[in-house]
Amino acid sequence: MSKSLAMIFFSISLAVAGQLLLKSGMNKVGPISITQVRNAGVTAMNVISNGRVMGGLALYFLSAMVWLVVLSRVNLSFAYPFIGSSYIIVMLSSRLLFGESISSVRWAGAAFISLGVVLISRQ
Repeated sequence: MSKSLAMIFFSISLAVAGQLLLKSGMNKVGPISITQVRNAGVTAMNVISNGRVMGGLALYFLSAMVWLVVLSRVNLSFAYPFIGSSYIIVMLSSRLLFGESISSVRWAGAAFISLGVVLISRQ
């Protein structure tokens, strides 16, 4: 079981790192307007030519591959709730890396998610 938990958290770590790279890359690309959506080809080239975006997508892919190994070993009803911890890690990282403001309501939500993950991990 400890190997499975390690793989769950490795998959989550890859997904979190991917999400942070995607955000960093999209900060460089800038906001996508409705006009840019209409000109999807140029917009897509701007997005996929960004190394951080592509790195984030690659990490998401690796996370999915590790997740498939996890799913082959443990019940989905056990493994999937751990993904809730990724919300908390992303929230904290967003605060630290991007200076995002996080309301007390979001912190309270993170506390509830954390409690849920702890309860589920106890089987």
